[in-house]
Amino acid sequence: MSKRKSHTASWYKRKSTYTLGAAAIGLMMTVAGCGTASNTNSSTGSSSNSQPTPGGTITFAVAPQTNLDWFFPISNAAADSVANFQLIYQMYKPLIWIDNNYNINWNSSIASKITYNKKGTVYHVFLNPKWHWSNGQPITSKDVLFSWNVIKAASANNAPNPWPYVGVGTGDIPNGVASVVANSPYEVTFTLDKPANQHWFIYNGLIQIIPMPASAWNKYPNNITEEIKYLGANATNPMFDSVVDGPFMMKNAVPNQSWTLVPNPKYDGHKSIIHKLIFAYEASNAAEFSALESGTVNVGYLDLSQYGSRQALLSKGYTITPEYSFGYYNTQLNMFPGAKTAPIFDQLYIRQAIDMGIDRNAIDQSVFHGYGAPAYGPIPTVPKTQFLDPTLTHNPYPYNPAAGKKLLEEHGWHEVNGVMTKGNQKLKFTMLYVSGTTSGQDEAELMVQGWAQEGIQVTLKPMPFSTLISVTSNPKDPNSWQMATGSGWFYNGPGFYPTGGQLYATNAPSGFGYSNPEEDALIAATHQPYSTDAQNMKAFFAYEEFTAKQLPIIWNNNVATLVVSASNVHNVQQYYNGATDFPQMQYWWVSGQSNSSN
Repeated sequence: MSKRKSHTASWYKRKSTYTLGAAAIGLMMTVAGCGTASNTNSSTGSSSNSQPTPGGTITFAVAPQTNLDWFFPISNAAADSVANFQLIYQMYKPLIWIDNNYNINWNSSIASKITYNKKGTVYHVFLNPKWHWSNGQPITSKDVLFSWNVIKAASANNAPNPWPYVGVGTGDIPNGVASVVANSPYEVTFTLDKPANQHWFIYNGLIQIIPMPASAWNKYPNNITEEIKYLGANATNPMFDSVVDGPFMMKNAVPNQSWTLVPNPKYDGHKSIIHKLIFAYEASNAAEFSALESGTVNVGYLDLSQYGSRQALLSKGYTITPEYSFGYYNTQLNMFPGAKTAPIFDQLYIRQAIDMGIDRNAIDQSVFHGYGAPAYGPIPTVPKTQFLDPTLTHNPYPYNPAAGKKLLEEHGWHEVNGVMTKGNQKLKFTMLYVSGTTSGQDEAELMVQGWAQEGIQVTLKPMPFSTLISVTSNPKDPNSWQMATGSGWFYNGPGFYPTGGQLYATNAPSGFGYSNPEEDALIAATHQPYSTDAQNMKAFFAYEEFTAKQLPIIWNNNVATLVVSASNVHNVQQYYNGATDFPQMQYWWVSGQSNSSN
């Protein structure tokens, strides 16, 4: 699923392969006539020459100050983080697994194929009968329907806490779906109310389905409201996940400390040969670096503020690999209805001035050591993909604080004691940023310096990532924040087909209050079926260019994750899946370890 990610480098919402090269997208964007999506493509990368040996523990560092706080396969907005779902996807298999080349990897998907009609209204999903739950029961259409009914109920406006579901409205889920019918134990048919771009619906709609164990969890089969209350109440309990279908299962969990998984012996895919997989909480980048040096963490990350100290890890045999994911980091402006900042940030020229005050090239060099590629719109410039409009390789609003200040003055603002003022309004804000990372703080401070030259005064306030996304994703409390930076979005799940409906449309579930009818129309145009790729891309580029110039958010540098792995941990790079940020950890193994379970 598309997830919000912290600005650190961990396996959060961040970017794809750090090879500084083009990541080819094999995604066919349109379909003419009847068709089927079924090509198999697994992750690529170098493999270890060593013979895999059973045993050992892999300890994987979570981003600083990020507490894993949701363990249920569907989530609300506050829990919709890459960190949570990196753990969840070790226990639960999605209907569709996206690989590092942005294709569907059918070997790792619950579905074996999906067929659809020319009109884009009927989709037949075929399940692979090889998959079973850890209690031995097969995964069938009953489980898909259970998940669908939970998603549908949790998407309702009156859904009880902790809902609503984060994906509501994305990929026509759920209101654009007229019916979901089980044709057999291994076939489900989705019928839409109106035609849709077939790959848009598959990559943004059907990808949201994660089959859940109906026999274990469906406690209220005749009362869906009570059912989603029950599931929501247990979503934060890691030990609730006693029946799984993924490669690992939960053994124990200590909040703000660690979450320990063990291999699922009944997993029907590639079984892990390690004894334990630990997700370790980290208090800061410094703590994580120390854990790598001491060997208490053997797969983690290097914050770019620590780049000068990399030799200390390299000398111990660690491998450091830059990974970019298909997405972006951003600065969010609170335009939620009722927010005191909304009348200011609703003005395009204000957003343009803010954008002109950010020196992305200087930030890339001074903070990110060349690993923070500037981004100028909803599609990143690195990794290079077919979705990037060729006209958006350069910033529509180049860094120029003098021009930004002049633009404000032309609209009636004048500087008073260093702050642009217009009547009772002042361009004086507090900006939240993700704590625990020096590079993120350095970037925020450089942004503040640029804005000060325009008379925009911004005060910084640090906040843990999980807290920040909880605050900024709550439109019911619109005045709890003004600006925020240090998180991001990557396209994988609701929003993988990157047309922005979940992000920039009016009332978008993962938006921040921006609304524009022309934006809505351009997004809707990308959801329609087209007879040629050229027509499809024309619609997509029209949306992308308008969005880039509208600045519903401010796009920051697309920063790579520097993935660090110990010399005795194998297959990390090969199965990291940097493009999507969801590693296939069942392929990782440890050499030179005791075969005991301790």
